[in-house]
Amino acid sequence: MESFYSPSTPTPPSTPSSPTPPSSPSIPSTPSSPSSPTSPSSPTLPQLLRYDLGTGVTAFSTTRHGGCGTGTYGTFNINRYCGDSPQAIAANRQALCHLLGISDDRLIMPHQTHQTKVVHIDEAFMALTASERQSALEGVDALTTCLSGVCIGVSTADCIPVLLYDAEHHATCAIHAGWRGTLQRIVQKAVRAMVDSYGTQPAALRAQIGPGISLDSFEVGDEVYDAFCQQGFDMAPISRRYPSAHSGEKWHIDLPTCNRLQLTDAGLRPDHIVCAPVCTYRQCDDFFSARRLGINSGRVFTGIVLTRARAKKVPTFCNNSLTYARQAWR
Repeated sequence: MESFYSPSTPTPPSTPSSPTPPSSPSIPSTPSSPSSPTSPSSPTLPQLLRYDLGTGVTAFSTTRHGGCGTGTYGTFNINRYCGDSPQAIAANRQALCHLLGISDDRLIMPHQTHQTKVVHIDEAFMALTASERQSALEGVDALTTCLSGVCIGVSTADCIPVLLYDAEHHATCAIHAGWRGTLQRIVQKAVRAMVDSYGTQPAALRAQIGPGISLDSFEVGDEVYDAFCQQGFDMAPISRRYPSAHSGEKWHIDLPTCNRLQLTDAGLRPDHIVCAPVCTYRQCDDFFSARRLGINSGRVFTGIVLTRARAKKVPTFCNNSLTYARQAWR
């Protein structure tokens, strides 16, 4: 994993063998107002946390640096659903697309609703109008594609982003796994969608788990813990009780580990799964955290784009029908 930013706070330490109370950093009392771009005509380049998933693909997460937003949206946010200024969002999208070498219409982001719907981004989708695309992406929490030069991604601010790459079948997937999606095993459903659509072999997949909230920072109520128990999760490796600043002890859930275990259960090799050593809650100066900044704040965008077409025209399964992979992109 390659980093192009300098975190202002250190990477959180590994989980201790015996529980200790999580730190209680100060939380802003009121969120800032939506940002106004400082220079929309000439945006700065976003600073990305880049991942190595192999050749022919670019994978990354955005940081809070290198954009033109301000306040709790500063400085780099491209999510349209969190209350930020449309002008700042447009300028930041332009900057990211410039960095990736794609046009704005090839940067695809769904409106996530903590469900498990997976949508395939194919030629038919790319031919839709802007309003038709928006409708097709409503209530979607995972995207897949086999098109080169199309960046698919998900938005998070403590939830867990997961990227999958199938080099053999020239296919990618971006997944939003909050605690509700994790509870519903969205990463396993996304793997099955790639198997059905592209003929993916799970053991050949490479996975990147991006920045999200850590075990130490993710305090939950008993109802969340009970929900995981009721869905048959082995709670020993993914939960722990810590003393709470409010009352008694509270359960904490390890969402990154839970998703990693789901991926191995789906057939991925453990050595093909990498987890970013970033806790968004603890490192909110560099990555957005809704728990630290409030819901009226920016979002981390974790994306993946196939950077070159197939070397030759070979059949691939796309949207459950035999089609041909594209040779190049516009």
